[in-house]
Amino acid sequence: MLTARLTGRSALVNVMISATEKAGRALTRDFGEVEQLQVSRKGLGDFVSTADHRAEKILIQELSKARPGYSFLLEESGAIAGTDPEHCWIVDPLDGTLNFLHGIPQFCVSLALKKGEEIIAGVVYNPILDELYWTEKGKGTFLNQRRVRVSGRRHLDEALVAIGTPYRHQAETDAINYTSRLAGKVAGMRRFGSAALDLAYVAAGKFDGCFATDLKSWDLAAGILMIKESGGYISDAKGGQDILNSGTILAANDHLFDPLSKILIG
Repeated sequence: MLTARLTGRSALVNVMISATEKAGRALTRDFGEVEQLQVSRKGLGDFVSTADHRAEKILIQELSKARPGYSFLLEESGAIAGTDPEHCWIVDPLDGTLNFLHGIPQFCVSLALKKGEEIIAGVVYNPILDELYWTEKGKGTFLNQRRVRVSGRRHLDEALVAIGTPYRHQAETDAINYTSRLAGKVAGMRRFGSAALDLAYVAAGKFDGCFATDLKSWDLAAGILMIKESGGYISDAKGGQDILNSGTILAANDHLFDPLSKILIG
């Protein structure tokens, strides 16, 4: 298990990793039986499965046991008030649900901790690949045991950029619009269906940039800190820093951020 290998890390990070791994193991079991899952429809292109709820329950139980009183903001269950209003877990038990339900192993558990108005730690875990991205304020970003940084590419025509938009009608139109703006200017574009993983990939230098819209706090929170701690630049779609409230993010390294901003934000 990853937790056993991450000795020497802070108690907080170990708590987060332990809870995330346990939820990930449950998702892995369900992924192996994806055709038998009971699935209910929440809306166009937006599904919830028994796997979502099972993983979320595990995270609530494990985190509440380790840090009693912390509040929660969860994709499936909404807000749960705690006796400690300053600390809030921001949880997406299964980011990339549509991929999961189609048997595509591009999904993750995303977990962040906010203290006051500041994100202080984050974990993004793809249990199928056993890739765990984690970060803590002031301590860098890591992929499993290896510290990572944003890519060093300097030119747009070398860049691989992720476009992240949920699967809704207007978002589809937006994705086509942003893709057309970048066409012919970058080396390639990807739309993988998991915003939390997209941002982790930017932090690890796999993607050179990412532009995502129409997202929620649980899609963004962990990735925001990961990118900051790996030397990246971020803004919302207006060029400001109100990312969690706006639901939009542009992320890249210091060489590509400005040219991408001029194309995608204007």
